[in-house]
Amino acid sequence: MVNATARPLPDLTVGELSRRSGVPASALRFYEDEGLIRSRRTAGNQRRYCRDTLRRVTFVRMSQRVGMPLSKIREVLALLPDDRTPTRADWARISRCWQEDLNARIRQMEQLRDQLDDCIGCGCMSLAKCRLANPGDRLGTDGPGPRRLADHRGDGYGD
Repeated sequence: MVNATARPLPDLTVGELSRRSGVPASALRFYEDEGLIRSRRTAGNQRRYCRDTLRRVTFVRMSQRVGMPLSKIREVLALLPDDRTPTRADWARISRCWQEDLNARIRQMEQLRDQLDDCIGCGCMSLAKCRLANPGDRLGTDGPGPRRLADHRGDGYGD
């Protein structure tokens, strides 16, 4: 049974949020500067975070762990309500935003795994095999970087 007269728990200081989340205070301040989390200021100009910020910080860290850039993390966090605790439906909605992106990342990692001992299309031409995999530096015309890995179609040579 829930006590109807129970007081809400106080907001967290940056130190408390850091201890509870396992994220350094400097990273929390960075997340705030980047618009990923929010705080309010006390009369003494100290940061205070609502307890729901713990969920947001955990989400940011897990998103970073799977390789999501902060810009994409910010986009989906903007879909969460600021005035209430996110529900399971809220989290399900934002997770659907990333399913295709995660699937593409998985395909790219599988391709990297399967081609790790082969040329990855860097255009270095220093290995004899590169002349076979990339004759005439075809991949160089597509731009800089590892073209075969950057190409989501599979073979790296286009259609």
